[in-house]
Amino acid sequence: MNSAGTISSRLIERRLVRGSLTLRRLREELRVVDEHLVMLTEDAQDKEIRSLVAETPNASFEHRDAQAHVDSLSHHRVHLLNEIAELESRQDSLLDKLGR
Repeated sequence: MNSAGTISSRLIERRLVRGSLTLRRLREELRVVDEHLVMLTEDAQDKEIRSLVAETPNASFEHRDAQAHVDSLSHHRVHLLNEIAELESRQDSLLDKLGR
């Protein structure tokens, strides 16, 4: 391998390491989001039942507010999944380049 190939390989390896660290961070964030999502969903369901039983504006507001948090975190979860998939695809491409 010539010096240009060696430099290119080193750059690819650095990008792979950086990508691997980012993937680890994103997966950990996803794990935490999943845990929070379970708790928030249970809370929203409890508040929905309370709002149906109580039939008060305050109980209804609490349910809508809790559900808004669930929806927001769900959107963030989808964003994380998309980021992970995109980064995995880039990592695969880098591995292909390194293997040539």
